[in-house]
Amino acid sequence: MAAVTIVVVEDEASLRRDMIEYLRSCGFDAVGAKNGRELDEQIAARPVSLVVLDVNLPGEDGFKIATRLRENPAIGIIMVTARGSTVDRVVGLELGADAYLVKPVEMRELEAQAKALLRRLETSNGNAAPPAPQSSGQPATDEASWILDATAWALTSPTGVRVSLTSMEMKLVSLLAGQARQPATRDQISVALYNRRWNPDDRSIDTVVGRLRHKVENAIGETAPVKSVHGVGYVFSAPVRMT
Repeated sequence: MAAVTIVVVEDEASLRRDMIEYLRSCGFDAVGAKNGRELDEQIAARPVSLVVLDVNLPGEDGFKIATRLRENPAIGIIMVTARGSTVDRVVGLELGADAYLVKPVEMRELEAQAKALLRRLETSNGNAAPPAPQSSGQPATDEASWILDATAWALTSPTGVRVSLTSMEMKLVSLLAGQARQPATRDQISVALYNRRWNPDDRSIDTVVGRLRHKVENAIGETAPVKSVHGVGYVFSAPVRMT
């Protein structure tokens, strides 16, 4: 079986080389890119499973690249940066990064993050999981339940289609799933995602919801059950159980 391909996007040549060599020693097919253009060339040339992405790149920065990459949910994103502030971490995760490392990079931590993320992606993007067992004596709402897997970070539709979730999406769906089909307020969502009260001028919640809806609808071919409740917030309108 071919090794999993990881692209390390880092403009600092020595760090890029060190990460590539270490990941190769772990059994990965690691290749390098020093900017977004070279990353695009690597993705066009081969199937890529994971991108290790520096934030402070010349030209197109890592945040902008992460936004583009998130259009393909099958590619995992680990952001690496010298910035250690909470704001930068939150921005990276809002844009769809799956993990966030701060320089100087501890190679064993990079390895652990890569392996954990690849396991989640393999589980989420593999064959469709079988639907939950059904019984003719159960109500229709039980038969149509979605399943939220807190270990694999995946949401499974009643027909067995699995959708991988980012950190922010997992927090959002976990909150909505726990509301028993009652709406969560924007304040509740903001606290769950960002540990802060909701600011009416902040559209980041809508960005996360919109990305989640788009991902789910692309996977299942129908409207996602994440609904807006005017003047309140959002609700997961279908039955969902957590595992």
